Amino acid sequence: MTVLDLLLDPLTYGFMARATATVVVAAAVCGLLSCWLVLVGWSLMGDAVSHSVLPGVVLAYAVGAPFAVGASVFGLLCVVLVGLVRDGGRGRVKEDAAIGVVFTTLFALGLVLVSVTPSQVDLGHIVFGNVLGIGTAELAQVLVIGALVALVLLVKRRDLTLYAFDPVHAHAIGLSPRLLGALLLGLLALTAVVALQAVGVVLVVAMLIIPGVTAALLTDRFVRRLVLAPSVAVVCSLVGVYTSYYTDTSTAGAVVLAQGLAFGVVLVVTRLRVARQAGPGRTRRSDRAANDDVAAPAA
Repeated sequence: MTVLDLLLDPLTYGFMARATATVVVAAAVCGLLSCWLVLVGWSLMGDAVSHSVLPGVVLAYAVGAPFAVGASVFGLLCVVLVGLVRDGGRGRVKEDAAIGVVFTTLFALGLVLVSVTPSQVDLGHIVFGNVLGIGTAELAQVLVIGALVALVLLVKRRDLTLYAFDPVHAHAIGLSPRLLGALLLGLLALTAVVALQAVGVVLVVAMLIIPGVTAALLTDRFVRRLVLAPSVAVVCSLVGVYTSYYTDTSTAGAVVLAQGLAFGVVLVVTRLRVARQAGPGRTRRSDRAANDDVAAPAA
């Protein structure tokens, strides 16, 4: 069997073709958004939104509605509630505490709803993903939402980047940091819905954070990160999909594991490169200090 056969064989099955398309779209969108999430420091917010959509998914399944609708509503609700809890505490409740309270409460609500509707909802598919069971309608939802998020990010990339680097300067030139922050959070909620289709509630945060962190290790230029992060995410996701197919393992787990391994490799290579560059400089500084110490008594 040739390499081309290995690449094309899984795609001859309809369910694998849909799964691959879903994972690629989710990886690209998550990778793009992750650049801003890492820059702003919203890793925990990504975790919160991804877990908070669970009750929305359960309710959507229970009433027969598209689960993307329920997930989007509760994702946005999480964002609103975090702001209310943080601001309502009059400075006594920090943002990380507000996030912890809101997302654990909403996730617990989702678990309760699952327990009272066991016949309609498969908890395993929601929590760990069921990308191999993606239908044409679900794939269409992923494509539409993913395209919308990517389009908004690309159109507003300059404003969002300025907001992420310096909200004060953004306000000084006439932009609204509050509106830009709300826009970014809204896009986060929609992106979580897309990623949920691929890897489930638990692993969404990995797809939202790992690509951005990996790209940050590779370059200091933010524009380059916007290219590297989705590229790395897509390549790793394809590796995960094909690995899961030929080894008969969890697709969601293989996708996230591939991204995690890529991050580990980049981290090790970066550390080695930094150590190699710093080595000669340190040696010269040490020699210079030693010579000064020897010359001091003679003076």
